[in-house]
Amino acid sequence: MGFRLPGMRRISFSVSHASTKAVDVPKGYLAVYAGEKMKRFLIPISYLNQPAFQDLLSQAEDEFGYDSPMGGLTIPCREDVFLSITSSLNGC
Repeated sequence: MGFRLPGMRRISFSVSHASTKAVDVPKGYLAVYAGEKMKRFLIPISYLNQPAFQDLLSQAEDEFGYDSPMGGLTIPCREDVFLSITSSLNGC
């Protein structure tokens, strides 16, 4: 059973399909990967200006530099933590 948060979309797929999904990002959104299974999430680009999300970006830079193993923006945190942070940003 899943749930959907307003302002954020979650899409699961295997890593081998990552390059084929790159064009499936709607205007105004950014694809990021988070969680142990590296699930793909579509987040509004407005999140990039939020301090809580900038902290996640700093963690990603510290862990991966600018060479992510997923070929996209990978956030190094558990899925539940990522969902908690992004759900709090929905009101911003």
